[in-house]
Amino acid sequence: MYAAFRSIGAYVPEKILTNEDLSHMVDTTDAWITKRTGIKERRIAAADETTSDMGVKACEKAIERSGISKKEIDMIICATISPDYFCMPSTATVIATKLGLSAITAFDVSAACTGFVYILSIAKAFIESGMKKNVLIVGAEKLSAITDYTDRGTCILFGDGAGAALISATPHQNEAIIDVHTGADGAYADLLMTPNGGSGSAHDALDREAAGCYMKMKGNETFKVAVRTLTSDVVSILNENMIEASAIDHFIPHQANYRIIKAVGDALNMQDEQVVLTVAKYGNTSGASIPMAMNEIYEAGTLRSGELMLLDAFGGGLTWGSALLPFAPQS
Repeated sequence: MYAAFRSIGAYVPEKILTNEDLSHMVDTTDAWITKRTGIKERRIAAADETTSDMGVKACEKAIERSGISKKEIDMIICATISPDYFCMPSTATVIATKLGLSAITAFDVSAACTGFVYILSIAKAFIESGMKKNVLIVGAEKLSAITDYTDRGTCILFGDGAGAALISATPHQNEAIIDVHTGADGAYADLLMTPNGGSGSAHDALDREAAGCYMKMKGNETFKVAVRTLTSDVVSILNENMIEASAIDHFIPHQANYRIIKAVGDALNMQDEQVVLTVAKYGNTSGASIPMAMNEIYEAGTLRSGELMLLDAFGGGLTWGSALLPFAPQS
């Protein structure tokens, strides 16, 4: 059996936070943010809207579009760094319950912005081993809950949203996910992290604990490592599978920063029409950004059956990953 990428779905909250809005909150301007990131706006979840709420809405779309009955799903994996609850229960189990699914395998993966690529690799492995047949994968983030809106270096970047996909067993090799690369290097962990709230940090002062649970980033250092690592990884996966960059129909990178996407795309000689960009519209939604971007081209009618996609992501950990796969909806 092979693993096929059957469907895609996404959800974004209603509230829009623009660069102009942020200019009244921190020392910044629309021009400054646009020049350095390419971001114009991002979505912010409602106060009573959780990561699982957004994940469920994305999952419902992916299930509906898959042609597969909900009761046939035998595993849910959620990629998130902004779970409903600290440690337990996992957001995946909450999503499963809200979808009306019980007694199925459900767990979270914490790989930051690379999370969707990581859970894609896990779904592929479970299906190819014969252990599972239909795996629902979802990247969902309420990053506004862990963003410090007094920190200009991070609050301009992040937004909320969710994206989901249904990965299913198929006997047809032409439908198969071709390859997935994942990697990590904890030596760079301090470049992008939430420093408090775990067993490795003190809890002796509530104000210190709360402040430490916001994301912290060393922007310049992260940018340099990201460009170098992503370019190397994408070149590697293409070479190993003997695929030319020109054969890629849709290059769907993690939507972190336009300058990073442009640098990697240029290194691969990608044409503008090959590169999927949603960073201006949604900002960085971490593990949700790749499926949200994929959903954009699906709903626009430009993602068609059999077209080849190249996914690429880099995030806190540090983690990175890439994937080559055709879009393979059930006929």
